[in-house]
Amino acid sequence: DSHPINRRRRDEGKLPANMIWLWGQGFSLCLPNFTAKTGHTGAVIAAVDLVKGLGIAAGLTAPAVPGVTGYLDTNFEGKAKYALEALKTRDFAVVHVEAPDEAGHNGDIDAKIQAIENVDRRTLGVLMEGLRGVERFRILVTPDHATPIAIRTHASEPIPFTIYSSFESSKSALPFDERAIPETGLCIEEGFRLIDLLFK
Repeated sequence: DSHPINRRRRDEGKLPANMIWLWGQGFSLCLPNFTAKTGHTGAVIAAVDLVKGLGIAAGLTAPAVPGVTGYLDTNFEGKAKYALEALKTRDFAVVHVEAPDEAGHNGDIDAKIQAIENVDRRTLGVLMEGLRGVERFRILVTPDHATPIAIRTHASEPIPFTIYSSFESSKSALPFDERAIPETGLCIEEGFRLIDLLFK
């Protein structure tokens, strides 16, 4: 980043040359501004550059959380704390945790269980504690896709989601897993519409 070429690029208003991509070269993505489109301001908390980049392209803030790795050693608590900080000035925060997906790719059932337990206790637990006393909030929990241990890659099967509301009661007592999906009677074919339930 401190190379003379990068200093010149910054002076010219360009981004620094700080990585080499040997595949997938292309142009910066131009997405509609999420706030202009929906009226909601937000932040994205992620270790995965793709997720962070999509958020930035849509106009979300993307704070740099120390110690996020995308693996089992990631800073689970830090993601929650940065989300809580973002919620002081933003309407919502997306917290993406890659560890369960990576464990699925590795075919490691024990790591996947540990990753999910860490998300539950060390990320969601910290979020819930931090939101104690906040009168109205919702939390949407969902994977972005399935990564079954048996096939070690992404699958297109339906994925579960749940929305917790601090001000509305729920009648559902179903478990949060793929097997319960047919019992819900609810299928959202276009995943991007899920956010409408969160903001309703």
